[in-house]
Amino acid sequence: MFLNTCAARPEDLVTDEHANDVREVMRAMAELQIATDAYDQAAAVRLAVNRTDLALVSLLDSRGPLSPGDLAVGLRMTPASTTIAIQRLTRAGYVTRVPDATDRRRATIELTAAATAVIREVYGPVGEQGAGLVGQYTAAERATILDFLDRSRRLLEEHAERISVPGFGV
Repeated sequence: MFLNTCAARPEDLVTDEHANDVREVMRAMAELQIATDAYDQAAAVRLAVNRTDLALVSLLDSRGPLSPGDLAVGLRMTPASTTIAIQRLTRAGYVTRVPDATDRRRATIELTAAATAVIREVYGPVGEQGAGLVGQYTAAERATILDFLDRSRRLLEEHAERISVPGFGV
């Protein structure tokens, strides 16, 4: 996570009275990332899939049916790798390929009922309790949290692009 870095310590970035607050937010975000990774690993084991396949399932769960190309872009994977993941998940019974009604060469990938049931079992309680936690904040606080999360996501996407350039760090 971008907030867990030795390259930019909070005290080097913020020199005023807010340095301790920044440090605590950075620590909390790093700990949240670790907990998220541990939970996703447990979910992958429960679904008997690898983490890439879990990410594909998660993307379909959050965005709905997608084309293989849209999945590849969303997961930052090559089309070939995405196709292989789709094939694994199809064999596992978690996704299905639905042909386009107007162009039989095109298809969307959708979660199956079996996948939806397992997702509900694994992520449902966390989602319900998480919604309850978010609901405890005021509308203004939720707007601030959402702004922070959106900016953090964009920052991570930009830097993923930066370090994905061939020859980076060589």
